[in-house]
Amino acid sequence: MVQIPAGEIQLRDDRIKTAWTVEVNSFWLAPVPVTRALYFSIMQKTAGSNGLPQAPVVDVSWNDAISFCNLLSQHSGLKECYAVSDDGERIVCNWGADGYRLPTEAEWQYACKAGTTGYRYGELDTIAWYHENSEGMVHEVGTKLPNSWGLYDMLGNVWEWCWDLYDVRVYGSYRVFRGGSWAEEARGCGATCRRRSHPTFKIDDLGFRLARSL
Repeated sequence: MVQIPAGEIQLRDDRIKTAWTVEVNSFWLAPVPVTRALYFSIMQKTAGSNGLPQAPVVDVSWNDAISFCNLLSQHSGLKECYAVSDDGERIVCNWGADGYRLPTEAEWQYACKAGTTGYRYGELDTIAWYHENSEGMVHEVGTKLPNSWGLYDMLGNVWEWCWDLYDVRVYGSYRVFRGGSWAEEARGCGATCRRRSHPTFKIDDLGFRLARSL
């Protein structure tokens, strides 16, 4: 995993035209999204229709990603980050645990930008698989150029679930995902583009990436 330095990032919500600054502690972030091969090795089941083992796993819900993080932590001898209620409706994160977890929205955007100030960290065709160059399918991870912190596929290929709730007052339990995908138009593949859905939602261009607290 890549150690991301501490810093700060400005998040914004274009719907209500507001922005806020978040302090980000140093943390670990995987250089690529979770692959089908890794997902299968832990869950003993696969997801998505693409047969490439090193393609990002897709058709996984936010809840699936939480379960994977806890199981991978167990397999790795690490302390689980997530405490899940018996009915599965309440999930609490222990930020001090050393296990695997989803990045927060602020961590994700901060790591995606990697010190840059624009909407993207490079020219889109060289860093991302998206609607115009993907030929209608997901691709193996790490085949486009990384950002300056060595992170691949932060834009394009698959959207990535984050930990955060989107807006409890308006959308209830909906969670954030970021980054654009192989099916997304160019305008949706940027560091500040925010999307959301129910934590049980699954689709063929949505996966996730692992983080760990330091």
